[in-house]
Amino acid sequence: MLKKRIIPCLDIKNGRTVKGVNFIDIKDAGDPIELAKQYVKDGADELVFLDITATVENRKTLVELVERIAEEINIPFTVGGGISSVDDALVLIKAGADKVSVNSSAVKNPQLITDLKNRFGSQFVVVAIDTKYVNELWKVFTKGGRNETELETISWSKEIEKLGAGEILLTSMNSDGTKAGFSIDITNSVSKAVNIPVIASGGAGKEEHFKDVFTKTEASAGLAASIFHFEEIPVPKLKQYLKKQNIPVR
Repeated sequence: MLKKRIIPCLDIKNGRTVKGVNFIDIKDAGDPIELAKQYVKDGADELVFLDITATVENRKTLVELVERIAEEINIPFTVGGGISSVDDALVLIKAGADKVSVNSSAVKNPQLITDLKNRFGSQFVVVAIDTKYVNELWKVFTKGGRNETELETISWSKEIEKLGAGEILLTSMNSDGTKAGFSIDITNSVSKAVNIPVIASGGAGKEEHFKDVFTKTEASAGLAASIFHFEEIPVPKLKQYLKKQNIPVR
């Protein structure tokens, strides 16, 4: 078994870290720069930064914040939110991002995934999928979970891989913020359907939830936000727990 990664996620709104439940009821969760520094100290394997309400107006703020965080950390840094072109990605690389995450723009223009891969390499391209169980189907949502698409999650995952993505960030909207556990069924289905790493996201509330997602699915990483931000489960404690469960972590 390859070593599993533990990834804190900074959801950013107006320059602050925030956290919601099922993509709504957004609350403040702290200063992103201070949190990022703490995660490096704690031994997090990577950091994900998502500007959840990215618009043209706050793009400049995002880039400045990315630069400030990148200066403080020495772990792989994925940045997403409002990226719709190779030029947008280039700005973020120059600001210090190691990878970019695209979601709505990739659904709207799948060629973007290939363009990013051709310019920067597939290891640089993370495609985020926000998925929700609707009428007995797992469907893909865009625009921060506001817009239901016609895409089914497993078929879109396979398409993403063909187009050149290096990784999938899979967030279950049904589980997001609930702390009731990752959505094992869809995470397992997607991680078995593709040959690229899948980051499981949405629902982590206990150490056991990470054990479940790593033993019951082929996910290569577990991502969480509030349990780390509010120190309900510090990263070092989680890694110690997983090692005791014979789950290899970095």
